[in-house]
Amino acid sequence: MKSEDEPIRIGVFVCHCGTNIGGVLDCEGLTEYAATLPNVVFSDHNLYTCAEIGLKTIKEAIEEHNLNRVIVCSCTPRTHEPLFRSACEEAGLNKYLFSFVNIREQCSWVHMKKPEDAFEKAKDLIKMGVARATKLEALETIVVDVDPSALVIGGGISGMNAASNLSKQGFKTYLVEKEKNLGGLLNSLYRLFPNDQESSELLKDIESRIQADKNITVYTSTMITSIDGFVGNFEVEINQNGNSIRIKVGAIIVAVGATPLKPINLFGYDGKIRITQFELENVLKNYSLNANNIVMIQCVGTRNEERMYCSNFCCMSALKNALIIKEKNPDVHIAILFRDMHTPGIAYEEYYRRARESGIIFIKYSPEKPPIVEENKIKIYNEYLGTEIIIPYELLVLSTPLIANEDNKQIAQLLKVPLEENNFFLEAHVKLRPNDFATDGVYIAGSAKWPVDITESISQGYAAAARASTILSHDTLEVEGATSYLPEEYKDLCRGCEICLKLCPYKAIRKNEKDEIEIIQVLCKGCGVCGASCPKKAIKIKHFTNEQILSEIYALGGKELP
Repeated sequence: MKSEDEPIRIGVFVCHCGTNIGGVLDCEGLTEYAATLPNVVFSDHNLYTCAEIGLKTIKEAIEEHNLNRVIVCSCTPRTHEPLFRSACEEAGLNKYLFSFVNIREQCSWVHMKKPEDAFEKAKDLIKMGVARATKLEALETIVVDVDPSALVIGGGISGMNAASNLSKQGFKTYLVEKEKNLGGLLNSLYRLFPNDQESSELLKDIESRIQADKNITVYTSTMITSIDGFVGNFEVEINQNGNSIRIKVGAIIVAVGATPLKPINLFGYDGKIRITQFELENVLKNYSLNANNIVMIQCVGTRNEERMYCSNFCCMSALKNALIIKEKNPDVHIAILFRDMHTPGIAYEEYYRRARESGIIFIKYSPEKPPIVEENKIKIYNEYLGTEIIIPYELLVLSTPLIANEDNKQIAQLLKVPLEENNFFLEAHVKLRPNDFATDGVYIAGSAKWPVDITESISQGYAAAARASTILSHDTLEVEGATSYLPEEYKDLCRGCEICLKLCPYKAIRKNEKDEIEIIQVLCKGCGVCGASCPKKAIKIKHFTNEQILSEIYALGGKELP
């Protein structure tokens, strides 16, 4: 293993990133400039450094030029840092002696209109990166044991499929549901689009498999009361009917679903002749429908200042229920008042075509001129005709969104995971880690993070289970080594003010039996909040030391760190 104690030998690799960087910056010129910087013994450029040929170039250069620092000038570390770190490790270099210089998001993308200025900025960024690389230190990752069992919070369709999938892989799984029965919103539905399967059939099938699975322990009427520990070793306390139960798991999946909005004070909602699509589902189960004129209004309580999002499934729910009614009674008059019809994909678009062919009327309205609901008629401005029309109704159905559960905040605090502005759970990255949280070992599926239909809920349940299995399938796990710590020689500086303890977002700091501040390395994410807030500057951050950061600042000013 190469060491940082050797004379500094830095290799710089500039990525064209197709035209993302190369279309704005002179990558060859940057490569030549990098070669002139102190301690740089090799520089090169590739069309795609993250491709196999680029990674091979890095590994070969480490061996051939005896590199003990590697810098890749390309995109954000969030996308490819693990890939480049692995390449360095394969060539025998400690992965913490690798460094990223972002010349895409922070340069070529934001300055594409000024390529000459962008080139000069990229040179500065590379100069700063090289200066920091000279101060990098080899770090050791933390190894923890893994408990090969999982907790799934939420017994809806997404949670049940996640639990079933984990069990099939051989992992002991605990399925916790706060209601008396499993199934979530599936219990409220009649049929499912686009295949018109009765929801009770799907629920019966998955529930029977769950109940018969000896590898799954189901807790209904159960609440989560506390969650401690870290990835691979979570200790969870649950409460079932007043009885406290403690379980140990290696990974946790959040699949708590969402709640249908009750449209109080919207369009005269009364729960009788003005109901929601979810309430209509119960009516359709027994088909206790005595109405010949039915109107459905879309986007009720959403796509407005209070809730700016689209709930994804509302349009399809309206089409499905309207077609069911038409199937039962072809003479019923149905009008759907919409802002935009959301029917993605071939199967859903075919559903929309069937609805139009069945005689269902579609009328577009704008939010500036919403429908006006009166006792037995609706006034709406028809944009296509350019005039107001009157539609009689005996039943008004309001398509409302799913909203975040009221207890999401409580669960988020227990798990130390974030919520977004609408109080849905926030994933680590919408594209790169859509089923992960920033907190290691905790995953998400279904409408807990955003409203989705049954098909996507099932898919996300499988996806979350797959992500959890990457943890559970190992006896031990390596955890990030770039963490905060309290050096032995700085312990006398600590006055026990507990500012760091209160501010740590990951609850990684505590006081031990000696009443001393103690940092739990495996929980720490190296965010730096504790180090920045410590009034005595006693806490240090590995991989982001004062010396490393100051070296960049001095390099930008054309000076060396004193």
